[in-house]
Amino acid sequence: MTETQMDSRTENEGTAVEAGSKATERFAASGKLSELNVPKERVSTLAGALIKAANDIVVEHQVTYEEYNALKAWLIKVGNDGEWPLFLDVWLEHTVEDVNSQERPGTKGTIEGPYYVPGSPELATPATVLMRDGEEGTPLRFTGQFTDTNGNALQNAQVEIWHADAAGFYSQYAPGLPEWLFRATVKADDEGRFEINTMRPAPYQIPTDGACGQLIEAAGWHAWRPAHIHIKVSAPGYQPVTQQLYFPGDPHNADDIASAVKPELMLDPKPRTDGGEGEEVVYNYILAEEGQTK
Repeated sequence: MTETQMDSRTENEGTAVEAGSKATERFAASGKLSELNVPKERVSTLAGALIKAANDIVVEHQVTYEEYNALKAWLIKVGNDGEWPLFLDVWLEHTVEDVNSQERPGTKGTIEGPYYVPGSPELATPATVLMRDGEEGTPLRFTGQFTDTNGNALQNAQVEIWHADAAGFYSQYAPGLPEWLFRATVKADDEGRFEINTMRPAPYQIPTDGACGQLIEAAGWHAWRPAHIHIKVSAPGYQPVTQQLYFPGDPHNADDIASAVKPELMLDPKPRTDGGEGEEVVYNYILAEEGQTK
């Protein structure tokens, strides 16, 4: 990234409200609720358990009216800031993901987070994601292969990749960035192999100038996420897997604000062996057939 780009970024970082509003709009338009049909008994069970848990907290910790009113004001602010996707993805999604993937064989997954954008440009392997001239950071060559749980190579597999830049910003969520910067859908070859050329992303703090930042400051927590690459892999007839892949040595691998780091998702960067600059990582994917369980 050039000095001019960095200066422009400093002046136009955007706000948590802007990013939160985009995340809320994208979730509303995602269609994830289009087939929702939950029986009343299930709704009663889940809502009742949530309400009981909240009331139990009030009793256990002797919540005052001042604290109750502060909570009410904060919940309103979360909605006004558009930060419900951020709040839920940071503090709840990791448990939802664990529950929903516990019987799935093959490659481990983790949270999607709020910054996924469908429809990224489709590229054939070997692929290079969109970057700016003079892009800052360490070049990274990412390779791997898709197989099923019996070790057979998969055809028609693909990797959706997205990640922050070297300043910790995501395209389409921060102003001044190319629309599809560090976002692509890469088609593997007939043997399930893929190669993606990108840059190593930076650690970053989740937005702190909105309601979630207010909570973090009030609780004395930190807002840091370790550097990671987002991945969503799929193949026809197989269960998709969503991941975040991490880098060893990051100080926040052990205390990620989103609790999304797993040992199975740690990369092992090495000096490139193809004569290029930077690093290379290898990560292979084992996908389970639809309906297959452990």
